[in-house]
Amino acid sequence: MRIKALPEDFVVEEQVRLNPADSGPWAVYRVRKVGLTTLEVQTRLAAHLGLSPSKVIFPALKDRQAVAGQYVSLPAGREARIQGEGFVAERVGYRARPLGPADLEGNAFVITVRELAEDEARRLRERLQMLSSLGVPNYYDEQRMGSYAPGWGFIGRAILKRDAREALYGYLAKPFLGDPEPVRRFKCAAERLWPDWRAIMDAAPRPSNYRSVLTYLIDHPEGYRKALNLIPRRLLSIYLSAYQSHLWNRIVGAYLQRVYSDSGCTVAIAGESLPIHSAIAPQTLAELSALRVLLPHHTVAYRDGALGEIALGVLEEEGFAIPDLKARILQRAYLPRGERAVLTFPEALSVEAPVADERFGGWLLRTRFSLPRGSYATLVLKAAMAQSDSSLGL
Repeated sequence: MRIKALPEDFVVEEQVRLNPADSGPWAVYRVRKVGLTTLEVQTRLAAHLGLSPSKVIFPALKDRQAVAGQYVSLPAGREARIQGEGFVAERVGYRARPLGPADLEGNAFVITVRELAEDEARRLRERLQMLSSLGVPNYYDEQRMGSYAPGWGFIGRAILKRDAREALYGYLAKPFLGDPEPVRRFKCAAERLWPDWRAIMDAAPRPSNYRSVLTYLIDHPEGYRKALNLIPRRLLSIYLSAYQSHLWNRIVGAYLQRVYSDSGCTVAIAGESLPIHSAIAPQTLAELSALRVLLPHHTVAYRDGALGEIALGVLEEEGFAIPDLKARILQRAYLPRGERAVLTFPEALSVEAPVADERFGGWLLRTRFSLPRGSYATLVLKAAMAQSDSSLGL
């Protein structure tokens, strides 16, 4: 079975508290994008309008492989409709301040699953229909882990280890899950050429931040820390958040393994096999539904008991104590603080009856649901498929 065979198979609509005004210093646009990441749209909008990317403010990121509707804030005074390759933005009002993450309420999805056998489609429909009341573990899914390099790890971990050279090695020479193919080719070449900075520069994409970093390294061959800080702050923050999310997944996964004990169902996320539940006692479900777990950072205080013991154990396995979770070699990027619900529950969930797929063969299934901000529709599908003994192709 497969999702995202076509862009229109995965439709996501951002839900926000707009409260627009008739005038203000910031204009809010609804953006429809296809085949681009949010950061790519940000770059194209900034270039089109002659703005710094920091003035093109998206409150959240959306995946490339989708038809996505989301919102962006721009300094007022631009045209009402802005169109570029892969996106169109239409003004919906004004605000005194840009939209931020706190203005997000969630996302609504319409997802088509293809290449199903008829019995697979029936079982998947049954499992999806149960998830509104059963919930799924609220893991961060692989979209959050775009800076994970299989076989090498997370650049965020190298940063927290204060190993600027290793972090730069990952940035320049290790293909990440989220890298497009041209970047992957460049990184494979950079690994072969390492550390011949001039030769790597010759292979670097034009234009790109890789060239800014390499320009500095040509003049300062061992200036790793300074070169690392030439990476844009937004990217450094994403790298740190990805590794922090991985730690959170490991902590919660280990805790749920104790709770579920004999579940046997798992989902795979960035090299980790994490437990999910196919059934759960009502009292346990109620307790987990109320549980929120803190994101790991250098001043976090996990409560005593099993959860605290597990959190400290996971950090020790990763080579950290709590005070180590600070990006001391960076000047402008930090681990965010906060907490996250252990379970998430799809709302307004509906699943159409399976129908024959005239385009790809087999059967297709279409489902609609909403999730609170920060939760992943792909994880809902993975959970349902794991519980119905199926596998997912992305």
